[in-house]
Amino acid sequence: MTMKPVGLEIRRRFPRLTMSLVMAVIFWIISAVVPPTIGDAVIPGLDLRADFLIWIVTVVIAALFLIRALSDAMVLGDIVTDIFVKRLGIRQEVSPKRAFRDFIYIIIIILVAAALSPIMSTIENFGSTLRNVTTYIALGVILVLIYDIGRIIYRMIEHRAESMADRLAQMAEKNRENK
Repeated sequence: MTMKPVGLEIRRRFPRLTMSLVMAVIFWIISAVVPPTIGDAVIPGLDLRADFLIWIVTVVIAALFLIRALSDAMVLGDIVTDIFVKRLGIRQEVSPKRAFRDFIYIIIIILVAAALSPIMSTIENFGSTLRNVTTYIALGVILVLIYDIGRIIYRMIEHRAESMADRLAQMAEKNRENK
């Protein structure tokens, strides 16, 4: 698989993601608005209520658009995670060492957020808001780091599986040649 330039990937996927989400919302609205207007009409031969059939069809179409949006969001999420991890100063490597480093960062973020929380609470008028903002920012960064750890583990397992498949293929070819 060849890697496309990041800018090209974003230019291709972001509009598709946006349109998929818009279409999913449109079909979700249709599924909520149109079926009640149909009444108790029954489709002859199927013995099925028309409002239920229309609801099922529109929900399935909305789900298909959501699945398409999810696939684009995953690719864009990888790009954003790479950018974010680079901004944090973490080298782009695929190793258990990097996953462990991300885990250490998570612990540090939890400790810093826990230490800042009581300090933020003492500020008049804005204390609880600042505490909540700190918590949500910490949660967001932690989620990105957990996602990055998952990607690292996935790539390591994928690499090991590919090398194992190569070895098995070589063994099978040698076995075939020896016959």
